[in-house]
Amino acid sequence: MSDQRFIIEMGMGNDQYGRDYTKAAARAIEDAIRHSGIPMFAALDMPTDQMRVQVTVGVQDPGQVDCAALAASLPRGRAEVRAVLGGLDVTNPDDGNVIVIASAAVEAFLPAQVGKYTVAD
Repeated sequence: MSDQRFIIEMGMGNDQYGRDYTKAAARAIEDAIRHSGIPMFAALDMPTDQMRVQVTVGVQDPGQVDCAALAASLPRGRAEVRAVLGGLDVTNPDDGNVIVIASAAVEAFLPAQVGKYTVAD
């Protein structure tokens, strides 16, 4: 059986002074997951390790993102993180400081649940 996506959240984060792509990506992921609560695991007595979490972060220099550290920081599920070209680098013309802006899509998947549950009165 293939996995089915049951949630997708988007977020944005930045690093204003350190030009740290991992920090900006972490903030974008945090922004995305802050919007989600998934009570179905408790309601269905389902372990959260059945959930596969796929994260895509967009930054201007994907090679500077520590994807393993970001995956390890996710609170539930089996996480994988990949960095792609996206986001923005904004340079202050007065002092040359570069602000890094990252975007993130956090998707959660479960094995297909068709036919496993019924609604009771």
